[in-house]
Amino acid sequence: MARRIDIELTNRRDDGLWNWRAPGARQPKGVVDAALVPEGSSPGDVLRAEADFALEGIQVTTILAAKPERKAEPSAQRIEILGSRPKDTDVSVTLARPARPARPSSGQRPPRERKGGVDRGPQPAAAASRGGRDRVASESGPVERGTRGSRPAEAIDRRTSGRGSQRPANRARRATGRPERTEPSTQYRNAALSALRPEQLPVAEQLLRGGIPAVRQAIEEQNSRARSEGRPGVSPEPLLAMAEELLPVMNLASWKDRAVAARAAGRDLPLRDLRSVVAGASAVTLDPEGRELLTTLRTLLDARVSAMRQAWTDKITSSLDGGNPLDALRASARVPEPGTRLPGPLAVRLADAAGEAMTTDIGHDMWASLLEAALASPVKRNVKPVGIPPDNADLVVAARHAAGQMPALARLLGLPIPPPPGPRRLAPTTTAGARRR
Repeated sequence: MARRIDIELTNRRDDGLWNWRAPGARQPKGVVDAALVPEGSSPGDVLRAEADFALEGIQVTTILAAKPERKAEPSAQRIEILGSRPKDTDVSVTLARPARPARPSSGQRPPRERKGGVDRGPQPAAAASRGGRDRVASESGPVERGTRGSRPAEAIDRRTSGRGSQRPANRARRATGRPERTEPSTQYRNAALSALRPEQLPVAEQLLRGGIPAVRQAIEEQNSRARSEGRPGVSPEPLLAMAEELLPVMNLASWKDRAVAARAAGRDLPLRDLRSVVAGASAVTLDPEGRELLTTLRTLLDARVSAMRQAWTDKITSSLDGGNPLDALRASARVPEPGTRLPGPLAVRLADAAGEAMTTDIGHDMWASLLEAALASPVKRNVKPVGIPPDNADLVVAARHAAGQMPALARLLGLPIPPPPGPRRLAPTTTAGARRR
């Protein structure tokens, strides 16, 4: 389908063709047959034309007429304000909150007045002004009817100031919420596109949208449209070869834009986004600037991960120092990263503290909580409870179920000690499975 564009003639070539460009551009965009150009045209004329956009470039099919020049009128430089001057209000309004009437001693509410009945009695100012209805000027003053736009400034200040003070939980949720994701810049992508030839731009834009599959899909759609219109299609091999050549350049430019945005965000960037940018560097061919960006991001990632691990161990240590092994066990179960392990001395201290706390003298609920937290912690096989509270069949049943994960419980219950877990078996590969068959 043809699109209507404006073109500017630059010069006429010896072969009878005119070079044209977009109005105001620096470089030529394409050529047009001299038979389509109106007689008397000269370089610099801006014409209105219809053109077909394809992957191999832009083809001008028809030139309609010269674009008329529009002269700026003197009135077009001014902004005319229509309407009358706002009128000053003649009523000075001051809102006052009346005292709430005391409720009857019997606990029943006073009967409400029906529409068209007797006098309602004193009403709160907020109820009188709800929905843009009658507003009370004062407790004894007249009633003014107005629109929502004539709300007094005192009422707006009172409502907006009380809204934030009544909802401290919302402010705390906004203050402790997740940081917003940063949008990647387009600096390097624009620079890469500006360095390409005109016939490479459509292919590069498709690569930025979806890589080689997007280029294949665009070629198929263009050929399908050409077949439906009775025109010959394009050969996909040259375009795909061009796409393969431009793919590393566009991937590098796209990654640099993400890396620059991540570096600018710093600690405000979510950790998973930072990991994604660092991991994405393995899929592109980096230049010296890209390697420098990757080194900076890896340093930032290592610093943030180290800070998380240090905060994790500090939480466990502070709980143990305060004599609270239950909080220490629960904190040890919340590892900052999968595969993170406790330092050896801290793990021994945590297991000893948990075992010494699980005695026969504590309450049943506390012993059950310690057992549950110890089973979720990474030191569960090293915890050695001192004893099990007597006269509680539920605790004995729970200890029997946990004896497989905590061998010291099997010794207390007189059960055979379970063997340690064996090495983790790897899933068989396809080749090994085919050999067994």
